[in-house]
Amino acid sequence: MNSANLPQRVRVTAPRAPGAAPAVFPVARELDEQSEVGEVFLSSLIRSQLRLALVVAGGFGLIMVGVPLLLAAVPQLSAVEIFGIPVPWLLLGLGVYPLVIVSGALYVRSANRNEKRFQDLLDEG
Repeated sequence: MNSANLPQRVRVTAPRAPGAAPAVFPVARELDEQSEVGEVFLSSLIRSQLRLALVVAGGFGLIMVGVPLLLAAVPQLSAVEIFGIPVPWLLLGLGVYPLVIVSGALYVRSANRNEKRFQDLLDEG
């Protein structure tokens, strides 16, 4: 074929306006449309909340397993009493409940922080 017979290519563009920014799709819109991007953001939030729950539960579980192991490793603690109360009872009664409260408070605080970051991402986009 002869190059004279081929149609000439023409590039068509729109003039750029000063200060024009490319179209931005907000994260909230991605979530509303249930797009793949929205799914990625949502699954990221769910993964971070799951990771937080596993860390808190794991730390609490280690301490809960540690108390019986401590009592098994040092059987003399069972004979010790403070104010007429055996030490194992004090460890379980006075040690575990504050641990439950502190673990719960830390979890709630961190979960709220994760959700606030996600909400800021929605508001930002």
